[in-house]
Amino acid sequence: MSDKQQILLVDDDPNISHLVRLYLEKEGFGVTEAARGDTALEAFKRSAPALVLLDVMLPGIDGLQVLKEIRKTSKVPVIMLTARDETFDKVLGLELGADDYITKPFENKEMIARVKAVLRRAPEEKEKADETDDTLRFPELTVSLTRYEVTYEGHAVEMPPKELEVLYYLAAHPNMVFTREQLLERVWGFDFFGDSRTVDVHIKRLREKLPDCEKHGWEIHTVWRVGYKFEYKAA
Repeated sequence: MSDKQQILLVDDDPNISHLVRLYLEKEGFGVTEAARGDTALEAFKRSAPALVLLDVMLPGIDGLQVLKEIRKTSKVPVIMLTARDETFDKVLGLELGADDYITKPFENKEMIARVKAVLRRAPEEKEKADETDDTLRFPELTVSLTRYEVTYEGHAVEMPPKELEVLYYLAAHPNMVFTREQLLERVWGFDFFGDSRTVDVHIKRLREKLPDCEKHGWEIHTVWRVGYKFEYKAA
């Protein structure tokens, strides 16, 4: 069994797949390919990849549906590939739990940089998994990064991994202000490659899932022209 990190590349364009594979293998990755959404799910189970590069437009089932299925059982990093530079695709992909997206045509060096940036976070998450209890507790809110669990007002709240990680990072530093760029770097693990709208989308979704939280003495607060903070007024 190879000790190379395995990448699952899902794209129905053979020319793109060939080039991306060459660049990934040059960087020392192992590559498994799939050209359809349905076969991609089979390949995912077989290859247990460290990361998935997933095209949106696929025969069989589309990439967003593939992402949904993956997220039912796995938190493996997923980078979406899309030929359409449309905000809808990007936002929907992020809401479904994608870690990043790249719009075609893309530079292969940028693609490699993004892959490495997302994978860089893996050792940190393994270390966190060894901790006995990382749970953050506030009135009517608990957040655990080790177990990827959020409870609000006594009920479990379903969140894609990145939403939970944004909430955890902000709540772990109550009343500290972070710019969008800082959150991109510290939660996603990259800086200038990120689109600041990525952060805004996740904050919007968090607010929808934690309604009326101000009455409990805390909230995700927008600091005008700066960024965001988890504002906590201890009783």
